[in-house]
Amino acid sequence: MGYLDNLANDGEIALYDQSVQEYRDLKMDVTRFTAGRLQMGIYGQRQEGVNMVRIKLPGGRVSAPKLRTIASALEKFSRHDVVHITTRQDIQMHYVPLEQTPATLRHLAEGGLTTREACGNTIRNITTCPLSGVCPRQHTDVTHHLEGTVRHMLRNPLTQQMPRKFKISLSACEADCAQGMMHDLGAIAVRNGEHFGFKVVAGGGLGHKPHEAIVVEEFIEEKDLLAVMEAVIQLHNRYSDRTKRAKSRIKFLVDKFGPEGFVEKYREELVRTKSALANIDYPKGEWSPGKEGEAPGIGAPRRIFPQKQAGYYVFPISVPMGNLNASQLRALADICDTFELPDIRTSQDQNMFLSDVPEAKIEPLRAALAALGLGVPKAGDDVVACPGTSTCRLGITSSTIVGPKLSGGEHDLKIRVSGCHNGCAQPEAGDIGIYGEGKRMHGKLVPHYQMHFGGNGMARGALAFKGPSIPTARIEEAVKRVQSAFSATREADEPFFSWAHRKDKAYFNDLLADLVEVKPEQVESVLRDHGQKADFKVLQLGGGECAGIVQTRTGTSFFEAAHERNYRDALKFQLKFADSVGCAEEIARLLAQGTLELIGGQKRDDLSDLAEEFRRLLPTKPRLSRQLAKFAEDFASPAEELNDARLTEWFAELDTWTMEVAQFCLDFDRGLDLEGALPRPLPAKSALGRVPSSATV
Repeated sequence: MGYLDNLANDGEIALYDQSVQEYRDLKMDVTRFTAGRLQMGIYGQRQEGVNMVRIKLPGGRVSAPKLRTIASALEKFSRHDVVHITTRQDIQMHYVPLEQTPATLRHLAEGGLTTREACGNTIRNITTCPLSGVCPRQHTDVTHHLEGTVRHMLRNPLTQQMPRKFKISLSACEADCAQGMMHDLGAIAVRNGEHFGFKVVAGGGLGHKPHEAIVVEEFIEEKDLLAVMEAVIQLHNRYSDRTKRAKSRIKFLVDKFGPEGFVEKYREELVRTKSALANIDYPKGEWSPGKEGEAPGIGAPRRIFPQKQAGYYVFPISVPMGNLNASQLRALADICDTFELPDIRTSQDQNMFLSDVPEAKIEPLRAALAALGLGVPKAGDDVVACPGTSTCRLGITSSTIVGPKLSGGEHDLKIRVSGCHNGCAQPEAGDIGIYGEGKRMHGKLVPHYQMHFGGNGMARGALAFKGPSIPTARIEEAVKRVQSAFSATREADEPFFSWAHRKDKAYFNDLLADLVEVKPEQVESVLRDHGQKADFKVLQLGGGECAGIVQTRTGTSFFEAAHERNYRDALKFQLKFADSVGCAEEIARLLAQGTLELIGGQKRDDLSDLAEEFRRLLPTKPRLSRQLAKFAEDFASPAEELNDARLTEWFAELDTWTMEVAQFCLDFDRGLDLEGALPRPLPAKSALGRVPSSATV
């Protein structure tokens, strides 16, 4: 697996352990602690005192040893015996006491696993088309690009304090089985005549106001992939709303600027990112035209699937509701070893599969899996459900209970069940998708499922359109009725996607009208959610944490400055002195503005004006303003006067000043977390966000 085996960092786990102790000793405030906890992939549950631990599996790649590590972590640290495969190809453990989370992270790290940036305002787990590497249609195995992207983005200052989470997908051919349409950024391997590269889409998303991604690049060479990704991410950092959490995903920038304006802003960013990253080592794949044929789809194949490697097959494993217990995890690991199958993956439909299975091993493998209660998918079991009210603070309905009651029927429709409108089960990408909500009817709060029809996140697809909202007590009947209508009125071999869009929204409203209506005398029959003995209510738990934590502008300024520092040094190395000085000027501006915001100063853009504002508000720290004024003068020097020696001197002064400003900000607000944002490493003995005592003002 290469680099993907070594993603954990012992030092940051130690810092997290220290922050847990400080928080429990009331020495750290909840906002700062929550931000650090989320960065380490630890998510709060609706049950007090326990947490979900999200294990990051880039592209769903896992192995027998890692399955055993997860099993033992589950047994040692969780109060629950089940892990959950997510639609982002992660594996989640629930019911881990807070005080046990540092030991959990260490245990996972020893097994080559990390949780870093699995939550929070970061790049979440990068998903890929499931069969990349073995699919006959592929142009390239995007595992190489996955590894390169993970290596480049993880712990990158650019991605540490974004306005909101950011989701990336990589697909190995034009079919786009990784569903770039619904991602913040999707890269799709394509052929352009005799050349191969990527098509790039951006601005997609589900949840509140679903949005299909727009094309930002019809074709780029693979050498430009990281630069294009950084340009889109920088667009998000620069323009997305950091205060209104419900409107801070990058999809809202498409609405703000319009598609053409969005692409124009992106191209402005791309000029600089391509220049700054011109000399980096980029991920490289082996390319080929691929074969025409069936696309395996968004998850594990629905049947045993022939690979591009002759004589070998993909063996899909249906995992009901994405849940596996410790015994099953260990047994799956044993099966991998017994049958000499090193490649096992999770998929976006919450299932798993084994690849490189010789034909002679198919039936023995089938028998071994049957002993675990597992097997290949069956018609109707393509049902995905998020945790809902079982553990999630945002859950409204019990999706894990209603999910097993639903079936895709004889036509094997994709059913997607979410416990709230955030749509973690991707209801807008299913044939039939539903999400939980509450509606007032005759003075009572009644649990409902908002229905969606005709979703397909792959190429030439579309997000589902919204249908009626049905009381949860009637949702099984609603799903069955839609399936019956499809069977009765579809044209020959017509897929559900085409049928649903041909019928349109009005058809479904009429079809289900009697299930929507609740008469006064019927209210009592619809007051309870599935599996509940009490009348429905929505618990006020203070909100969930999928939106991350609102950062102070001061903190984000330091991380943006760190990103500029990387560009500054790269451009200087390339002898692009004027561009490098431009980055240095931006560093000084960002840090000055962030500091002034912290102490109530007025926002300025010019460095000289910022220096004067420093002098006015910080008369006891004269060096800060004097040095900033010197930067204003130095950085305005004509391009022909710039040289390596002069820039080396200026940048050393700027880095020293950065540390001095950081020290002042941390003395002013001990809640700031600047770990990873400063020019020099922080001492391991200090708390998160401290700077060395030698950095004095």
